[in-house]
Amino acid sequence: MAFLGLDTSCYTSSVAIVSKEGHLLANHRRLLPVAPGERGLQQGTAVFHHLQLLPELLVTAFDEVPAARIKGVAAATRPRPVEGSYMPVFTVAAGQGRILAAALRVSFHATSHQEGHIQAGLWSACWQPEGPFLAVHLSGGTSELLHVTQKTGVFEIRKMGGSLDLHAGQLVDRIGVKLGFRFPAGAQLEQLAQQAGDEKVSLTSAVRGYDFSFSGPASQAERLLAAGAPAAAVARAVEQCLANTLERVLRRAIEETGIKEVLVVGGVAANRYLRQRLSHRLEHRAVGASLHFAAPEHSSDNAIGVALLAREAAMTGQGDN
Repeated sequence: MAFLGLDTSCYTSSVAIVSKEGHLLANHRRLLPVAPGERGLQQGTAVFHHLQLLPELLVTAFDEVPAARIKGVAAATRPRPVEGSYMPVFTVAAGQGRILAAALRVSFHATSHQEGHIQAGLWSACWQPEGPFLAVHLSGGTSELLHVTQKTGVFEIRKMGGSLDLHAGQLVDRIGVKLGFRFPAGAQLEQLAQQAGDEKVSLTSAVRGYDFSFSGPASQAERLLAAGAPAAAVARAVEQCLANTLERVLRRAIEETGIKEVLVVGGVAANRYLRQRLSHRLEHRAVGASLHFAAPEHSSDNAIGVALLAREAAMTGQGDN
């Protein structure tokens, strides 16, 4: 028995297949092409690319795992598990998933991109929470603090706070593209930041309760670059700003909720400086938090979590058809 997951996010087409035991059998993803100097794609253009890429990824996956073994299909059909959550890109995975489930005569489970990230994070971190936990979802399209309770095959998610303007990934990509990097710029900005010398610059950390803002720091970083500040120093300042902001938000959440278990997911969560800084600042005795991160290679958009949710839904009889 095997279970198929599909995800067509704003910038990544992905297909994954897992076994009944939860082992990864196939995992294929492709970044959508973004022209040099651009910071993203229009939704219509992204949908077009998904329609070209997803069949290729499925063919490759079925070469590794015959379609006859598939006993359940899931797709990320929307960004978040809340009413009204919608983006055109997710209709590609939703449509292809329903067609495949009907053709294979197996159950179909509609889930969300955010739930896929959380499930992939738990799987990658080899962590099974025993109660409610805090989750931070950091990407180019989402920057949110979440209260999460896991139930059989589903998550109960309550948004506690998040970005009021730019998302964490947008801050990284805006400055990365300004530095001449191609989108997405996270890995290149991280490499540049490692070259930072003694000259340091800083960006403000704008936090209000559980909400925060990255538009101000983005403008500050652009002004620093225009004034001739070292590029590596600005790159490190971006990382520091992200770490400081999340530390302040999480400290408050941990203190006020009493929940000390924290899962950090999303493409920005792959940044090693961010991971090390948050662990150092929040896991010491004074705070006592326990942080769990998806492996860097599983932090960015992928269908692994969606496939694992297909497995849960099929095995518990929660498929939509």
